[in-house]
Amino acid sequence: MYEYIKGILVEVTPACAIVDCGGIGYSIHVSVNTYSKIAAQSEVMLYIHQIVREDAHLLYGFFSKEERTLFRALISVSGIGANTANVMLSSMTVEEITGAILTENVNAIKSVKGIGIKTAQRVIIELKDKLGKEGVAVESINLPSSAVREEAQAALVMLGFARAQVAKTLDKILATNRVESVEELIKLALKHL
Repeated sequence: MYEYIKGILVEVTPACAIVDCGGIGYSIHVSVNTYSKIAAQSEVMLYIHQIVREDAHLLYGFFSKEERTLFRALISVSGIGANTANVMLSSMTVEEITGAILTENVNAIKSVKGIGIKTAQRVIIELKDKLGKEGVAVESINLPSSAVREEAQAALVMLGFARAQVAKTLDKILATNRVESVEELIKLALKHL
């Protein structure tokens, strides 16, 4: 099993990086988040997860150990393969995915292409308790309080907006923004409603 690959970045796209290590070029699948961090570099070090299949040996590379740890946790969930986990890590940051799981935000996880409601629920059920133990730094994540979300939703419904539309809008906002107060959340939601 490979721990990391360090070498010269020969070519990189949002889905794949080719790293030259002493004359051997490794094709490594990367997430968009990893791509954005390595695209401007000439020499890189990627933490590796290797998948051996009957028809291929695949390498997945990650800029941080936390991203690799979350990838490994995601592929342990029934119904989530390496490509789906990579799409999740491309659509959301490690902090956003972890925050969505810990706050049981099904809609945020379901918003990822290829993830349905049942798979999103399974991800939450299987990983909620596991994440802290696996080494994903959950203490550093600023989780929006469910009380803040509920207050904002109640206020927006009282203003005349449909409950379902408000819930969907709030989930989108909380998945991509760090919100400190009810007022800030309401202001952001009003821009989208």
